[in-house]
Formats: sequence, C-alpha cells, structure tokens
Amino acid sequence: MPKPRVLVLTSTFPARTGDGTPAFVADLALGLGTDHDVRILAPAVPGGAPRERLSESVDVVRYRFFPRRWEDLADGAILENVRSRRSRLVQVPFFLLGQAIAVRREVRRFRPDVVHAHWIIPQGVVARAVGGRIPMIVTTLGGDLYALGAKPLRAAKSWVLRNARAVTVMNQDMRDKAIELGSTPDNTHVMPMGAHLRDDLGEVETVSGSGTLRVLAVGRLVEKKGFDVLLRALRASSLAYELVIVGDGPEMDSLRRAADGLPVTFAGQLGRDALMERYSAADVVAFPSRRAASGDQDGLPVALLEAMGSGRAVVVSDLPGLNEAVQDEASGLVVPAEDERALADALARLDGDAALRRRLGDAARDRAHEYSIPATVEKYRALLSTVLGR
Repeated sequence: MPKPRVLVLTSTFPARTGDGTPAFVADLALGLGTDHDVRILAPAVPGGAPRERLSESVDVVRYRFFPRRWEDLADGAILENVRSRRSRLVQVPFFLLGQAIAVRREVRRFRPDVVHAHWIIPQGVVARAVGGRIPMIVTTLGGDLYALGAKPLRAAKSWVLRNARAVTVMNQDMRDKAIELGSTPDNTHVMPMGAHLRDDLGEVETVSGSGTLRVLAVGRLVEKKGFDVLLRALRASSLAYELVIVGDGPEMDSLRRAADGLPVTFAGQLGRDALMERYSAADVVAFPSRRAASGDQDGLPVALLEAMGSGRAVVVSDLPGLNEAVQDEASGLVVPAEDERALADALARLDGDAALRRRLGDAARDRAHEYSIPATVEKYRALLSTVLGR
C-alpha cells in the first residue's frame, strides 16, 4: 500500500536548518515521514532554496510571490513584520495570490490525501478556497485565533474552521475560542507543537553556584513576549543577576534602550545547538508573556517546553497554555501577567533557594516529556489515520 501523502502549508519555516527560525513544522513533518510522504509548501524568504529535501519522504517547496529584493514578508512572523513596517502591506495580496497558485499546482502534482494548514489565516483560508475536496487539518498556534478580530476576518476564520476535518490548538482556552467560531467540538483537539527535550539532545550541564542568578529569556522580540516587563522587574530589584535575551524582532531597539545600564546580553537569534547551550548555562528561564494590544498572545511557546525539558526552573505568566504546561509550585512558578513586582519576587525567591530551583527543574523536565516531539508525532499520526479513515 502506498504511503498517504500530506501537503503541509506554512508561512513560517527556516531558510536553512539551524538558522534560529522556529522549526516545529519541520520537526513534525520529519516524524510523520516514516509512514507518510510529506511535502511542505512555504513562501520564499531571503536565503531559502527553492527546493530542499529534509529526508527520503519529506521535501520542501518554496514559492515566489514578490520581487526578490523586497520579498521579506514571511521572514519571521508576518503579523509582526507588517506592524514593524507598514509598507510590507503591499506584499500581502501578492503573497495570497502566490500561495493560492502554489497550492493549486501542488494539488495537481503531489496529489495529497490530506492538507495540513498551519494557521487559519492565511493558509487555512487559501486551502479552503483552492484545495477542492481534499480533507483539511487546521492548526492554529495563537496569533491568528487571538488577534485578527475584525468582522471580515472572524467570518473567514469561521468559514475555515467549520469546514475543517480536524482542528488542533495549543491550549484549552484556544479550543473554546475555536468552537465559538464554529469548529466542531468532537474534531477540535488540544495538541501543542512538540519540543526537543534533553533526552533528544543529550545531557546538559548542572549550573554551579556563582553568586549571580543567571536568567534566560527566549522568544521573538515582540510585544506579546513581555520582555520589557522583565527588564523593568529586574531594574527595580536588588538581585545580583545576569540576563541573556535570545531572539530577534521589531522591538530590539526599544528593548536595548530599556536595558541600558543593566547586565543584559542580547544574543540574537540562535540555532538549536547554541540555544541548548544557553539553557544549560541558565539558572532560571523566564517567560513573562502578556496579551498584546492587538489581542495576540502566546498559545504555548515551544521555547518554554525546551527550557522545561532542559531541567531548568521556569517562571511564566498566568496565561492559557503556559499555566497548563507549568503547574505552579510543582513544575515552575506562575505569576500574574504584567506584574513586575510578582515577577521580581519570584526571581528573588529562586535566587535564594537552589534546592527549590533543582526541585522545580527536575519536575519541569518530567512534565515536558508529555510535550516531546515523539509524543506529538504519535498524536498527529493517530489524527491523520482518523481523518483518512485508516
């Protein structure tokens, strides 16, 4: 029997392996490639090859949509790219047209049995419009579901979700919102993206005491990540600390200004191996996420799961998804979002109690195995089997 064929649609994908762009789409595809033929359809980005083979059963096809000199809409997160430079809006209609043409082409050439669209908008909309009768799985990671609340966009989201064969979300709150928009409850599943954990990558070092709390923050430098909250909390504290912020994005300049005079290092965007080294060197990893003015917020950051899998104590905001993965006082500390004092107090508590850091880190590592890539792949393999009727 031939392998089932899965056409994966995404707007965020690394230009090169290990370039620091989130690779959860590739990780899932490679896992499914053992018993599926998978083709990933992604937009062109600077430095990305037109075609790439990740394994014997997984390949990547990139489509062009704009003159190469300015074709940077999908280089990172589309919403944040547009917010940081409004002139990129001119690329959006060409992006949608280019994606629609590419989907039609790959439907004819690849003849998929199922389409897996990452994000309701734009991939879900395009797949629904031009994908014909091919069964569709839609995965929403947060931004498209929480933000994009204008009536026409809500209508588009409802149109996609009502017609999807299955919908996967990152947390229970997102499931409720998807069902509210028209997704069928029986077909709507909480299935976060998988993370590379310590068992996947080998042992990590145990941080030795240095008298200085080593704090790490990881994520795209955008409003919803709340790194400005972390900087204000640390500035107002009396902690002896060193903070490393890993990531890039439109708020880099404003965050550098906010960090002026503080012991803060901006490490930029790192590949997976370099990021794992940063986890190894940290005492605490902070995720001070917040709800952005646009309504956007994290669903469940893969970086959080990786930090937990590295056996590090974590401090997270009390937001859906984060507070489901992290059990307060058991596998980390949970503080109110945007509460600088509570965040500073949590860091000070961990600074003064190495045994607590160790206990929370060990529990976090155990908890993270529920979110490993192999566990996630098995859930998606079962879902695909159901969708395909096998």
